[in-house]
Amino acid sequence: MLYWLLYQKLYPFFHPFRIFRYLTFRTAFASGTALLIALFIGTYVIQKLREFQIGQYIREDGPQSHLKKSGTPTMGGVLIAIAILLPTVLWSDLTDPFVWICVFSTLAFGAIGFADDYIKVIKKRNLGLTARAKLAYQALAAAAVAIALVVMQQFRLFSTQLTVPFIKSWQPDLLWHLWPSTIPHLGFLMFLPFIAFVIFVLMGSSNAVNLTDGLDGLAIGCTIISAGALAVLTYLSGHLVFADYLELQRMPMVGELTIFCGSMVGASIGFLWYNAHPAEIFMGDVGSLALGGAIGTVAIVIRQELLLPFIGGIFILEAISVMLQVGSYKLRKKRIFKMAPLHHHFEQLGWHESKVIIRFWIGALVFALFALTTLKLR
Repeated sequence: MLYWLLYQKLYPFFHPFRIFRYLTFRTAFASGTALLIALFIGTYVIQKLREFQIGQYIREDGPQSHLKKSGTPTMGGVLIAIAILLPTVLWSDLTDPFVWICVFSTLAFGAIGFADDYIKVIKKRNLGLTARAKLAYQALAAAAVAIALVVMQQFRLFSTQLTVPFIKSWQPDLLWHLWPSTIPHLGFLMFLPFIAFVIFVLMGSSNAVNLTDGLDGLAIGCTIISAGALAVLTYLSGHLVFADYLELQRMPMVGELTIFCGSMVGASIGFLWYNAHPAEIFMGDVGSLALGGAIGTVAIVIRQELLLPFIGGIFILEAISVMLQVGSYKLRKKRIFKMAPLHHHFEQLGWHESKVIIRFWIGALVFALFALTTLKLR
């Protein structure tokens, strides 16, 4: 909106406004705008959540030190979503379809989390949507994103080829080429592998962030790091010189998502101001699912899904710890960890909450830096 006004409309009359054509400048402004929005309205949101008695319910089988957090305002993800989406709309080129795909994904997964949190608050329990319902809604939202990208592929604005870390000569295409040649009227089935892959990635990323959100500032701190790494990758993928030099799939229109990633960084930093230990507000599922959906969608659009285990390394470890714990208990009736997700395991070992948080942030930073190094190690 501001990009349209300041550059496209007013630039011919006031040439200094040409600075708004530069992606890096608008990304910096978007990040700063998101930070200020989160800081300025954070207190108001916390106050309103307290007035409506929207407090967190703590699981009784978790660490006993967490019981004192019961009643802390939750659903702070609404604040995060506003702080991400408003600067994105203000500073990005709204004619770019990939911007709207990421906005839709954030809103869709956030809406699922909102419904889950709302049920928890209304029924005054720690269980919201059933697992089956939540997964079904996530699959529908992810399928909508996949279909939108298929449409972009038809206009040659998007590629279904994967970028494989460490291997620059192999870029497998997630299309099923058997169908168009044998049964022409069922040609749309060629996109099924791609759609299934997108659903898997988005459901995995959104639930991984959701599982990580268990300590004050843990998930949002890791999000800052992941979103920062994605901002770098997005900028490089949309830049002619850098994309050619690094042999990335160059898609010029994805460059605008750098602004979206910058907004995510700024909004997350602003939310961390209130979510730092001891937290004044929790993001809830509305925040964790929205952030996970946003991170996964950006990675898919820039064709770096296979880097997600490094970009969001801590998120992946948290999710794997839960799967291993559940699988082990069902098969062997034995637990691998003292408690899952992984951050609770270290708490049970005697680590203070703040130490777990800081050390996991360090781990997230190491993972993200390694993800960036893979750009040349190919």
